[in-house]
Amino acid sequence: MTGQPAPSAESSGSALRDLPPSAKLVAKTLEYEGELTQSGLASETLLPARTVRHALKRLEEHDVVQSRISFIDARQRVYSLAGDERGFPNGDASAVVPR
Repeated sequence: MTGQPAPSAESSGSALRDLPPSAKLVAKTLEYEGELTQSGLASETLLPARTVRHALKRLEEHDVVQSRISFIDARQRVYSLAGDERGFPNGDASAVVPR
């Protein structure tokens, strides 16, 4: 943890303003759907997998999304909006225990 507060909706909005439309679509999809893998995002957005990868990279650079390793398949990462605490009890990703 860097000690910085989680990005607010206002700061995320200003970060999104300078990103390509594909990144905005990926962020909006994560807002509505919650946590998704890259393949899940490609399926939901109907964007090519390469475009989704690029969008996620840009979103991570701007601290709009966060990722963690999937408990179902450790080869995949699960993405969610930064500051979205649905998958992280008490804001701590290490506290998540697979069911």
